[in-house]
Amino acid sequence: MTKPDAQELAHLARLAREGGLDLSQVSLRVKTDLLLSTRQPARDDLAAFSEMAMALIPTVDEATALILARKLSGWRHTPAPVLLALRARGEAVFIEMLRHGLPLGSDEIEALAEAGDAETLSALAGRHDLTSVAVLMLVERNSAALDLALIANTKAPLPRAAATTLIRRSRSRPAYQSGLLARSDLSNLELAPLFLRASAERRLTILDSLAAYEALHPSERSVPVTAAAFAEWLALASEDGEQAFNAIARFFGGGTAFAEAMQRDAGRDLAALALIASGASVEEATRFLIRLGDEASHSVERIFALVALMRSTRPAVARRLVQQIAGLVPVAPQRRGQHQPAMDPSGTPSRAGGARSEGQSALSDILGRVGARRERG
Repeated sequence: MTKPDAQELAHLARLAREGGLDLSQVSLRVKTDLLLSTRQPARDDLAAFSEMAMALIPTVDEATALILARKLSGWRHTPAPVLLALRARGEAVFIEMLRHGLPLGSDEIEALAEAGDAETLSALAGRHDLTSVAVLMLVERNSAALDLALIANTKAPLPRAAATTLIRRSRSRPAYQSGLLARSDLSNLELAPLFLRASAERRLTILDSLAAYEALHPSERSVPVTAAAFAEWLALASEDGEQAFNAIARFFGGGTAFAEAMQRDAGRDLAALALIASGASVEEATRFLIRLGDEASHSVERIFALVALMRSTRPAVARRLVQQIAGLVPVAPQRRGQHQPAMDPSGTPSRAGGARSEGQSALSDILGRVGARRERG
């Protein structure tokens, strides 16, 4: 524990000499600091402190009560009656205790998360002992301040449902993104929507994770952009970049939000990924990016970086990544082919077997003749 602040003690002594502070309050704060500086306080000392604190806490001023709340709430040796006396001082002291580690059970934490006011929820969001249920309740409030506090609270759990919601909100609230990327409990697949804000090293790991997932769960093959459609994209890129991005967005089934995301991305990584995902070659995509005539197109270094990104990303992986970044819902693949029964129904009396084809009849006759010859011979 921290030792008493000499400057603070001197300030208390001066106020006591000048009559600006009740000596009982001075005594309580000094005794508190002395106990906090003790590694293992004696039982008798704790009992004496408890008796003194319970007698004085109801009478001390608000400032002193808040100081005591900050110092005693998270100290593991604080007697329970002292904590109860502090809680009885009112909401302001209770909130200060919440912020500084007041021991609470899971049920009480969840009750506060469900029904607490704004200040209570703010204090609660920074606690390390939050339950998963409490985190979900706080996320449901859809408060930017609470969301940021939860994102920064890396010692509290972040359930998958809460993480998904926060990552989805981060598309329109960029302030969330750096904090989410800094969390070590989120997988690369979960962080794929934040690819554009990720470091170069994190980008590589996200691409590797998406490629591994694609290898295990191949996506449905999509129809590439036609030559005529891509020629239209090229023409628009030279004349009106905004309309060009709108055309690409429509190709993916996205709306203006996706087009605006490509427009805002000055580095043009999202546009490059979308072009590769559409089935365009790296050379064609590069022509499009250069024709935009923007700052990125005039930077040789940026164009080389985009070409490297496009060459290292397969179309299927690029499509998954674009869908994640833009928040697009993949179209459910249509089932193709005919039902293949596990057993031949021809021998069951309840189901009439299908008529045998000429090829099947001929094959059966040949096999029959071969079997007869083996039996004779």
